[in-house]
Amino acid sequence: MKLRAACCAFAGLALALAIALAAEDVAPIRFEEIAGRAGVRFAIENSAAGHKYQPEAMVAGVAIFDYDGDGYPDLYFVNGGGMPSLRRDGPQFKNRLFHNNGNMTFTDVTDKAGVAGSGYGMGVAIGDYDNDGRPDIFLASLTGNQLFHNNGDGTFTDVTARAGVGGGTFDGRKMWSVSAAWVDYNNDGLLDLFVSNYCQWQPGADPDCRMNGQRFYCSPRYYKPLPNTLYRNNGDGTFTDVSVETGIARHPGRGMGVAVADYDGDGYPDIFVANDASPNQLFHNIGGKRFEEVAGETMIAYAEDGKLISGMGADFRDVFNTGHPAIWETALENQTFPLFVGSARGFFDDRTAQAGLAATGSMAGWSNAIVDLDNDGWKDLVVARSNVMDNIAAFSHRTYEEPNAVFRNLGNGRFENVSATAGAGFQLPAAHRGLAVGDLDNDGRMDAVVSVMNGQAKIFHNITQNGNHWLLLQLTGTKSNRMGIGARIRLTTGDGAVEYNHATTSTGYASSSDPRVHFGLGRAESAREIEILWPSGIRQALRDVPADRVVRIVEPAR
Repeated sequence: MKLRAACCAFAGLALALAIALAAEDVAPIRFEEIAGRAGVRFAIENSAAGHKYQPEAMVAGVAIFDYDGDGYPDLYFVNGGGMPSLRRDGPQFKNRLFHNNGNMTFTDVTDKAGVAGSGYGMGVAIGDYDNDGRPDIFLASLTGNQLFHNNGDGTFTDVTARAGVGGGTFDGRKMWSVSAAWVDYNNDGLLDLFVSNYCQWQPGADPDCRMNGQRFYCSPRYYKPLPNTLYRNNGDGTFTDVSVETGIARHPGRGMGVAVADYDGDGYPDIFVANDASPNQLFHNIGGKRFEEVAGETMIAYAEDGKLISGMGADFRDVFNTGHPAIWETALENQTFPLFVGSARGFFDDRTAQAGLAATGSMAGWSNAIVDLDNDGWKDLVVARSNVMDNIAAFSHRTYEEPNAVFRNLGNGRFENVSATAGAGFQLPAAHRGLAVGDLDNDGRMDAVVSVMNGQAKIFHNITQNGNHWLLLQLTGTKSNRMGIGARIRLTTGDGAVEYNHATTSTGYASSSDPRVHFGLGRAESAREIEILWPSGIRQALRDVPADRVVRIVEPAR
């Protein structure tokens, strides 16, 4: 979609000028870690016991979504299991659902809701697959995926078998799935399901990898890759695996994070997969019928130096308000977190160094997000950090636990690492894994929730104080899918600046973020125009929308 893209450069300059004029009022992005007093007590249990089974390091994702429709986003954490049994033989292995009480406290409702899950979990994706207005839960797993249907009464039903989304097999074993994305790839008004699969693994078959006499997790190169999976929604509660007929299955990889955007503006969503020790993949959607893998020709298969990276998490959004989405990917130390910026030419420019992100080469990152944390109209970058090797200190100067990081968008094509002023709790090192973003208290400031390996999860409440304004758009599709996933939005502020975003829940590594679409407005007290292009092709415009509120938007009939 090119929504009057000709004005983008002028609008970007206008917004940059507005920020420059207000520079004296810039306040630091700040978080307060509140999980303890909020009543959220959850720790990932991976059952690591020194054998270095490959899946132990990979757990697990987190989701932010409003499961009961009360207007306040709730939290869902994915957990591991026993190793090498891969079973859940105790309550410590449950996934956990926490209900938002509306006052920044949460209540564990896992058992009542029936969503404890089974097997050895990895990722979570939220989407309303049957358009009943209630978001459902898909779980990616090492031992067989699960789909929980939201019954609308605070409970869920496991419908995996009937839906047919339990996962493919190799050598008689379930494929190891890590992340997933709900996406209406054919624009028929029904959410389809894309699942990233990792590698061929089975208990007891890990190579014995050692350094300085210490056993460690082997490189992914020791394990054969797997193809990803695409399920088409049949509209009757069942799905059909269309991986082969759409071309998805022809491209195996070691899939980690999944992110979705329409990078070429043709009206059909495209799918990016961050691969571990394999070239990244970009599946270009051809008319909602098939996909071409174009990462090489669009210049995002490899990092800036042309080397493979250990791709982990990814987000896929317009980061510089140009009308073209960018991909930001996390990786391990000595690799940087690449930033690929889209263009009208149909390929991406690697702006990692130019954007001031070269120093990420000293970091190891898992889940991440592109989100405006200070509501200045420019999307910032946030990442949950930790090394993979829990014993890395035995043969390196590095540490396993790392602090998280946040990079402020300066509005001039560059980012500044502002982690040091983001709050004491934000800077505490830990084995961080999943990260999702959302506005937990509806105050317009986007919060972050992070899961921790064998440690307590963290809630980073955004307490940034700067007087900037905001809007949250809650979309309801009618002809399009009910959640409006895939809708592309162009917002013009009252000051004349233009911003872009789109509706998606698939962010980071194995995680799912608030489905509402967030815009920071800077000093503007209203949006002059909000223009929405729904997946159905219907265009809708709202004008003179006051700031600082959640705006509920229903897709018109035509």
